[in-house]
Amino acid sequence: MANPTPNAGSSFRSTSLQSDHTVSKSNSLMVVKPGKKKMRCEMPPKTVTTIDEMNRILLRHRRSSRAMRPRRSSILDKEIFAAKSWIENGPVITNDQDLYAPVFRNVSLFKRSYELMEQILKVYVYKDGKKPIFHLPILKGLYASEGWFMKLMQGNKHFVVKDPRRAHLFYMPFSSRMLEYTLYVRNSHNQTNLRQFLKDYTETISAKYPYFNRTDGADHFLVACHDWAPYETRHHMEHCIKALCNADVTAGFKIGRDVSLPETYVRSARNPLRDLGGKPASQRHILAFYAGSMHGYLRPILLKHWKDKDTDMKILGPMPPGVASKMNYIQHMKSTKYCICPKGYEVNSPRVVESIFYECVPVIISDNFVPPFFEVLDWGAFSIILAEKDIPNLKDILTSIPQERYLALQLGVRKVQRHFLWHAKPERYDLFHMTLHSIWYNRVYQIKLR
Repeated sequence: MANPTPNAGSSFRSTSLQSDHTVSKSNSLMVVKPGKKKMRCEMPPKTVTTIDEMNRILLRHRRSSRAMRPRRSSILDKEIFAAKSWIENGPVITNDQDLYAPVFRNVSLFKRSYELMEQILKVYVYKDGKKPIFHLPILKGLYASEGWFMKLMQGNKHFVVKDPRRAHLFYMPFSSRMLEYTLYVRNSHNQTNLRQFLKDYTETISAKYPYFNRTDGADHFLVACHDWAPYETRHHMEHCIKALCNADVTAGFKIGRDVSLPETYVRSARNPLRDLGGKPASQRHILAFYAGSMHGYLRPILLKHWKDKDTDMKILGPMPPGVASKMNYIQHMKSTKYCICPKGYEVNSPRVVESIFYECVPVIISDNFVPPFFEVLDWGAFSIILAEKDIPNLKDILTSIPQERYLALQLGVRKVQRHFLWHAKPERYDLFHMTLHSIWYNRVYQIKLR
């Protein structure tokens, strides 16, 4: 069951090629009547954390961990604790043929950490929980990231151990998409039962096994792509490492502990790399492109300023249904210099990875969004990150970028692309390994001993 058909008990995002064209969030379905209070997703955030501030938070949390101390430290804890010193004091890489250094914050730290992960890390995958919420990966559509990670993690023979006493980390393999699909009462605008379900699950494994309580969940992790996951995992999974597509600092995302999971729109479960690539930089004659539905407050602002205003700026609304339209959408991304990635109802958008997939420089417009793999990647080397207030000046900003700089960004996109791809059989440095690495890396820098 790779892509279940939603029933009357589900609100869902469409699995059309045009990414997030239909509603994913039940609160977003609400019709706001005059005098009614608007939902949070329909209004700009009250506070904005800039990308520079995010960098400062990351550095601060690297220097001083906020993780829980275990009730007792194990030999495995000490192995992870020692890994930090090995990572920081290893040799500097000056010429690595396998990695493109400019797209990383520090390629030496990343490579040493990655290699230590390959040598040391062991993960226990809980067998508890029944399908479809547990152990049933969805490999197609908007929520494919959580599904592909689940499939590849559960089938992995290098990292996964059968004996939990040998594990450094513990994976709770639930699908936030299937949780919503199975338990959400359509049009109820209430997700309390979904959060209660995960609370009951957490209490079950903490009562059955000694591992969760030992660290209060700090060595446990989850991977979830549905918009509701931050709410569903609040409190009872508060100290776990959360790999989330909805990486919103105003919704509880903890920079330096949690992982920003790339939201990948997979069109073919059998061939997740279908249509990969795009035209070379010299053949990209469209300056900027966006097409999509009007989710949230920001996209209408984008269209108000740019739809039908400038021939260089192909800023469109929803594209009509049909195969020809879908292929037109893809060809636009393959032929554009800068692909506009505005937030929808939530901060995350599959367009960020789609842009990389089609070798178009992503222009991320989403206040408070922590870009994927923020702890290791230098997004300034292959993307443009703008504040939402910059929309009126969008063309001036893009045309002011020198051609040499654009070529460097587009090269960065092509080089970083390998880190955002799913493979039926995982490859080194691919999306599966990058996700697992960021979970490992954040644990290394957050762990405390007693």
